[in-house]
Amino acid sequence: MNPPMNPNAPSYPLMPAGGNQPVVQHTTVTIHTDPPKDYIIWSLFSFFYGNFCCLGLMALIFSVKARDRKVVGDLDGARIHGSTAHLFNIISTVLISLFIFSSIIVVISVKRQ
Repeated sequence: MNPPMNPNAPSYPLMPAGGNQPVVQHTTVTIHTDPPKDYIIWSLFSFFYGNFCCLGLMALIFSVKARDRKVVGDLDGARIHGSTAHLFNIISTVLISLFIFSSIIVVISVKRQ
């Protein structure tokens, strides 16, 4: 006695009568991800030349953390710490640039008077 057919069941193709099996092609995709950046050189320059409100120090700390995570193999952690170091480097560079630019303007304006 055969069980009743389920109309919602998936239908599978039947094997050909000759015994030939259908050809299945496999595709392999290899994705090479770039290693996360740690911005250690920029952090060193921010620390030594533009350590405004200790932002250069914070950037250096997160850069070292990113490098350590990359060595251990935790690429997601390295990416997070690297992006934090990148943010601190940008803020430090912008603030130091504004400070230098405003200092030049003040010196020029004082010499003119």
